[in-house]
Amino acid sequence: MSGKMKVVLKDKPGVGAVLAERDIPKIGPNDVLVKVLATSICGTDYHIYSWDEWSQKRIKPPRVMGHEFAGEVVEVGSNVKSVKVGDIVSAETHIVCGVCPLCTTGNAHICVNTKILGVDTDGTFAEYVAIPESNAWVNDKDVPVELLSIQEPLGNAVHTVLAGEIIGKSIAVVGCGPIGLMAVAVAKAASASKVIAIEVNEYRIELAKKMGADVVINPIKENVVDRVLEETSGYGVDVVAEMSGNVMAIQQAFKYIKLGGRMSLLGIPSKNVELDLANDIIFKGITIQGIVGRRMYNTWHQVKGLLASGNLNLEPIITHKLPLEEFEKGMELMKSGNCGKVVLYPNK
Repeated sequence: MSGKMKVVLKDKPGVGAVLAERDIPKIGPNDVLVKVLATSICGTDYHIYSWDEWSQKRIKPPRVMGHEFAGEVVEVGSNVKSVKVGDIVSAETHIVCGVCPLCTTGNAHICVNTKILGVDTDGTFAEYVAIPESNAWVNDKDVPVELLSIQEPLGNAVHTVLAGEIIGKSIAVVGCGPIGLMAVAVAKAASASKVIAIEVNEYRIELAKKMGADVVINPIKENVVDRVLEETSGYGVDVVAEMSGNVMAIQQAFKYIKLGGRMSLLGIPSKNVELDLANDIIFKGITIQGIVGRRMYNTWHQVKGLLASGNLNLEPIITHKLPLEEFEKGMELMKSGNCGKVVLYPNK
């Protein structure tokens, strides 16, 4: 396919991005070309847009932004076997080498040679995107494209919550940005006994309730450690799903996690976190897990199963739907925190 397409382009270093025109991507023999039907804004996209310290070190403009999406396959490479024209696909956004020791031992999600869609390669804030066949995930066409477009961040929530036992366990979800909100829904769908959400933004506090949180704690208004202990008969929560990256929130979580509990960390702190290793980790006998992306492709199968089950309440998370041209409005919503997932439509 040839021609031009509109894209959201990080055209140069600095704050912002532009709506631009680019050639429709050419695909190689192992690639597929996808018409983007829906693409959602991630916190990473906002980091790139706002040109924070991480972006300054990682992004090399010009770069088409975006990585969470669902779309229709319109062209396939000559070697492609598992995907066909007309399929509705999303993508595992970590493009891995497949040959390193991690990839060949079932740990491709932490491949040392990972490239990320929309970060290291041109992304999905565009009318069309080219992706490797091996990264294409064929979707159920009966699921709305808005929900299909958020499977990648949903996979982060699923990986975090289901990285250990959860049935009948109490869990604290720390930070109710979009992935934290999805973690609340995943924990409820997976039969956690009590889901405690911890969040400061009033808009997202209300969303957490809609997503199924049994208890919502605002650290500005309450002592988080005391309240969590109160809600758990003084023992603390079995599981902490840390999504905030906030230093104080992380330190507090180590105070209210139960002896022998599990701490699964997805949030990225902006600075080093000081911990009491003896009293908060060693003597408590807890397990600490770093969560990176989604397990390839175990997590995707879990996501598909949860969507098919009908037990996962995701409808409240889609709070805003915008044409691609209004991406700046979407970025401002992300900045304010007064949103769940913001979905852009490049082909409307």
